[in-house]
Amino acid sequence: CVGYGLYQVLQKTPNLNAKIKKICVKNSSKTRPINKENFIYDKNEILNDGTIDTIVELIDDAEEAYYIVKEAIIKGKSVVTANKKMLAEHLEELIYLQRKYNVSLLYEAACCAGIPIIRNLEEYYDNDLLEKIEGIVNGSTNYILTNTQEKGISYQEALLDAQNKGYAESNPILDTGGYDAKYKLIILIAHAFGLIIKPENCFHLGIDRLGELELNYAKEKGYKIKLIAYAEKVNDKTVQAYVIPKFVAKTNNLYSVDDVYNGVKTSSYFSENQFFVGKGAGAFSTGSAVISDISALNYQYKYEYKKFNNQLKIENEKCEVKVFIAYKNQYDKFIKLNCNKIYETYQNTSHSFLIGEISLNSLKNIICENQNISIVGID
Repeated sequence: CVGYGLYQVLQKTPNLNAKIKKICVKNSSKTRPINKENFIYDKNEILNDGTIDTIVELIDDAEEAYYIVKEAIIKGKSVVTANKKMLAEHLEELIYLQRKYNVSLLYEAACCAGIPIIRNLEEYYDNDLLEKIEGIVNGSTNYILTNTQEKGISYQEALLDAQNKGYAESNPILDTGGYDAKYKLIILIAHAFGLIIKPENCFHLGIDRLGELELNYAKEKGYKIKLIAYAEKVNDKTVQAYVIPKFVAKTNNLYSVDDVYNGVKTSSYFSENQFFVGKGAGAFSTGSAVISDISALNYQYKYEYKKFNNQLKIENEKCEVKVFIAYKNQYDKFIKLNCNKIYETYQNTSHSFLIGEISLNSLKNIICENQNISIVGID
């Protein structure tokens, strides 16, 4: 989807000093919208071609992408990639390699597609004054949530529609389970705060647990449910970060970010609050971000990672969040024991919910205990 989007965008930007020499694909029998003579099927034909100075990686296999990107850098080629999972899992090593071999590794398309958020974090917020970043960074889940809440269609229908339109990953749990948003958040944290964290140290919860109780509650209160990626610099030494579905009120900028659009809010010491919005999924929006990176290579642009700070750590253990927890009645005592504060409770013959404050560690315990327990954050 993104590869074809890039191909089409390139055809419409003839002034860009870039030409496709070879396109490597995996499946030789698959029907594609451009002529077969454009394709090769052995990645080494590109990796070992000394006349190629830039490789664009747009596949959905993170491990294979890691091999391709690493080999390209070692061979002195600059790389543009959109693979957020690969970057989140190997970012520290890849930054080291690009510095060692003096090439560029650019990945604006890996986060929020049509929003140039990484370049803004890297260049505009090029000091240490950024305090918080949060937003909708996954267009697929936002599209699904918009359709279920606005059009009243089922979750499965909305998911299938997102897949058919090329908005969702081939393995949808990467989107609906909150993994994709977490990988993007990890990349954003590196550029916002200069901190590289491992995926297993960042809490995430997707939209795949949502049920009728919380959807009805949102409708009753005039909220929308959005999958929110959140990171805040608590002090000079710690950052708290997580991904969780949240009730969003009309007063929040993110309330009006629907369909496949993404929205990111930043908060900094001097410029206070700023809001970015743009299309977060789809061939053209992601392809345009890739084109922007290719264009930047014409003037040898590199991420400088100016904020890197070895003293900064992620500390989620003490992080408390206000949440809405929906569960079956037999879990009532278990849920209440894990909450530090309880503000509101409701119970009918089979189901209950409560609103309270809970630590991320306790939240993990609750999630591991039962798949039927649903959690939505509250601002």
